[in-house]
Amino acid sequence: MTGGISGGTVLGWDMGAALQLGAALGLSPLIIAELLPPIEAVMVRKINETMQAVTGHT
Repeated sequence: MTGGISGGTVLGWDMGAALQLGAALGLSPLIIAELLPPIEAVMVRKINETMQAVTGHT
């Protein structure tokens, strides 16, 4: 899944790609739309925290 990166910070996931991936896996678009945003928020925050720890940027 691709994500938006700006200045070394992940901004979010490509939700169109996420919906297509979910459809390919046979998941309901309504379920994906309900569950993916909170998961995305946590993952983006954790990815950015990890990138900052590795690079030393704040």
